[in-house]
Amino acid sequence: MFSTTDVNLRRSSSNEAKSVEITVMFSKNDLIDLVQNTMPFGKYQGRRLCDIPEEYLLWMQRKEFPSGRLGTLLALMLEIRINGAEEVLQPLKKQYPAKLEQPADKGVH
Repeated sequence: MFSTTDVNLRRSSSNEAKSVEITVMFSKNDLIDLVQNTMPFGKYQGRRLCDIPEEYLLWMQRKEFPSGRLGTLLALMLEIRINGAEEVLQPLKKQYPAKLEQPADKGVH
C-alpha cells in the first residue's frame, strides 16, 4: 500500500501559459495522523482532520493555520483536497480509527 518513504503530490496550473508545479513532501505517518487526529476546536471540533471541508481549510489558511503539528497537518490536508487526492486516505480511514489525542498546538488560534 504505502511505504515509509516520502510521497510527492504535484499540482500543475492549466489556467496559465506556463505550468507551475508545487511539490509537497509527506510520509505515511502524516497520512495516518490526518485520519486519526480530530479537530480540537472550532466549527468542526471532534471531526477527523481528513474530513474537514476544503472551504474551512481555505478559510483557516487565510486566517493563518495554527503553529505546530496541527497547522502542518491542516496545510497538508488542504493540498490533498486541492489536488483531488483524497482517495489515498480511504484505506487508512478503514484501518486506523480516530483518536482523541491531538497533535501539539504550540500557538493560540
